[in-house]
Amino acid sequence: MNPLDLSPEEFRHLAERAVQEAGEYLAGLDSRPTFPSTSGGQTTKIFSSQLPEQGMGARAFDAVAEIFAHSRPGNGRFFGYVFGSGEPVGAVADLVAGVLNQNVTAWRSAPAAVSIERTVIGWLGEALGCAGFSGSLCGGGSSANLMALAMAREAKAPANQRGTQPGVVYASEEVHMSVPKALALLGLGYGSLRTIATDERYRIKFDALSEAMEADARAGKRIVAVVGSAGTVNTGSIDPLAEMAELAQRHGAWFHVDGAYGALAALAVPEKFKGMERADSISLDPHKWLYQPVDCGCLLYRDPAAAQAAFAHSGDYTKVLSKDPIEGFAFFEESMELSRRFRALKVWLSLRYHGLEAFRRAIGRDLEHGQRLARRVAATPELEVLAPVELSAVCFRYTRGDDLNGLNAAILRRVIERGRVYLSNTTLRGKFALRACFVNHRTVESDVDAIIEEVLAAAGEVRASQKTHAS
Repeated sequence: MNPLDLSPEEFRHLAERAVQEAGEYLAGLDSRPTFPSTSGGQTTKIFSSQLPEQGMGARAFDAVAEIFAHSRPGNGRFFGYVFGSGEPVGAVADLVAGVLNQNVTAWRSAPAAVSIERTVIGWLGEALGCAGFSGSLCGGGSSANLMALAMAREAKAPANQRGTQPGVVYASEEVHMSVPKALALLGLGYGSLRTIATDERYRIKFDALSEAMEADARAGKRIVAVVGSAGTVNTGSIDPLAEMAELAQRHGAWFHVDGAYGALAALAVPEKFKGMERADSISLDPHKWLYQPVDCGCLLYRDPAAAQAAFAHSGDYTKVLSKDPIEGFAFFEESMELSRRFRALKVWLSLRYHGLEAFRRAIGRDLEHGQRLARRVAATPELEVLAPVELSAVCFRYTRGDDLNGLNAAILRRVIERGRVYLSNTTLRGKFALRACFVNHRTVESDVDAIIEEVLAAAGEVRASQKTHAS
């Protein structure tokens, strides 16, 4: 027998063991601290063993329990980042996808998987009010933004044949880091990005954007793209998408909507995203607000020909011979990826299992959790909200004491050490903010209320420690 093969019985035994461990993890998830009791030295010692020359067999799986013990758990009190909570049906689907091991690059290499992904893309477009859009799944919002801007560059400043031409791209000062990184990778450079100031709600100032584009047009600069945020990573603010779409069209620019955080909230509050349907491309992350296991990003686009102009470049070894519109379809002609994993299976099975309405309700609960926390912060004399809550990100701080930035940083460290809730941080106009983001199907109201309790308790401990050291 091939030494790398397992018998069906051996596979079932290992799979059952893994499922047993995973089931026990999920059963005790709510009781786990929000960050494991571990350190860099501990994890290095446990997991940096020598590469075995001879196989360990089933004993290799003995470390799985340690992996669970030293991993950050996705329970209902994790509010650290814009990061989904890992819906279990999707996890089961990933096991099936791994067993199938399909290369979802063209129909001829993965008939079922390609058909399922194209179906999922259609579902997502329709659910967002963008019926008829094409697209593909990818690793995440960064990859989606990179591909979108590659399409924009090729449509407005063609570079594939003769090299990069100078051009200008516009976005707010709250733009996600992946956008300037994409422009650097595409050869346009960081300097091609015009960052526009934001208003009191952290939305792009439309008048300032219009003035900048008019000035560049008069100066003869090539206008490539306008990037609107459908949920900024810091505050969840939504740019005036309809007005930006109109302005982009007036200047002949590509209009891309970075919806990696917020776009899927259109399932619950479509009125907040008017104008998104006018985009040339939209990035979104099912591994955020469809709660799917990573990785599962998505790029939707209006015109498949624009994707083909940017990405179609094939050798004889990939040439598709079929003229049938289904059997001749190839994702590699519309994407930067050639080898592609079966990401769509988890989304397809999850949506079939739960139904779209269940996700719509879960997103609605996350939005309400954000409002609940903002109300609780506003009603607490020691705390203040630092930004309007448009979606589910709540930025706030403790206000009693000196050096509020340093104090709040210390409070955050203590909150994480206490292990009951997990928050992250950002800085808003020079103010260090505690940040809770609700993208978690497991969160309940008592978890939200625990944030206030933990921040106040941590603040008390930090201030007591500071007084002790001062004396």
